Amino acid sequence: QVQLVESGGGLVQAGGSLRLSCAASGRTFSGYAMGWFRQAPGKEREFVAAIDWNGLHTNTADSVKGRFTISRDNAKNTVSLQMNSLKPEDTATYYCVRYNGIYYNTDPGYWGQGTQVTVSS
Repeated sequence: QVQLVESGGGLVQAGGSLRLSCAASGRTFSGYAMGWFRQAPGKEREFVAAIDWNGLHTNTADSVKGRFTISRDNAKNTVSLQMNSLKPEDTATYYCVRYNGIYYNTDPGYWGQGTQVTVSS
């Protein structure tokens, strides 16, 4: 059973920064791509960022490109999302996901419970 536990969410002023972390259980963490999605109230869930199994390739949504950076530490079974220059429109619940393969062109197979990020103007 895979468990994904997010942390690091909170309330921040516009222009500020937050770092989200996701701790994953299981011995095969390094064998899967990981990513982040978010969902704002009244909106559909949307892709934020993804990273392949060894961290060599990443992808970020246009809406956060240049502000958010995804990274992973396979030794610690963690994936992180560094969020800078936050905007009120970044307010959402952020979900950590594990993809079904080593690359993020597969489907997410596991989801965390989510962590709330609120950006005040």
